[in-house]
Amino acid sequence: MATYHAIAATGEAIIALLRAACPKPEFANAQFALFQASDLQNPNPMDEGISLYLYHISVNTTIRNRRPRIDSSGRRYLPSFPVDLHYLLTPWAKSPGRQQRLLGWTVRTLEDTPILPRGLLNHGPDVETFLPGEAVELVCDLLSLQDIINIWDAFKPNLQISMPYIARMIALDSTVELSEAPPAQTRAFDLEKESEQ
Repeated sequence: MATYHAIAATGEAIIALLRAACPKPEFANAQFALFQASDLQNPNPMDEGISLYLYHISVNTTIRNRRPRIDSSGRRYLPSFPVDLHYLLTPWAKSPGRQQRLLGWTVRTLEDTPILPRGLLNHGPDVETFLPGEAVELVCDLLSLQDIINIWDAFKPNLQISMPYIARMIALDSTVELSEAPPAQTRAFDLEKESEQ
């Protein structure tokens, strides 16, 4: 369960992880950045590095009927809204060999760290986005042929080898408090009065 900042914090955490783990002797000038669609249409998005593009958000349907969220003081809130974040991770380099080495290192790094801990997720400007004990699972995804066509149709000039990932089950907390009514003691049915009318 996290605040609405969780979507941005997750992307920033992935970039921070890669930036910190980058093997500097080999990729000393590598950049790591969050991209949006317009960045991928740029003829030269970056000389060398990794871009992370959030191309889709879906509702996680693992648990359909979620219970109200109860905070530490016992107040009840509307249920959290679980989402999955679908990313496209793309390596950029001047040569295909270097690009593929960069992709190989990146994939291995993310597979070695499939769980993003709270400390990394709260690394950005919003330091209290995720609560203690919360984490995000990052898994490699499979894109259908139709998804690949849809994603890259708009970015044909910069068609690059890419790797899809999903950050799963990010629960966005609601701040709408549920009011509690006193429990019902008795029920009275005035059926006689209704039938007389």
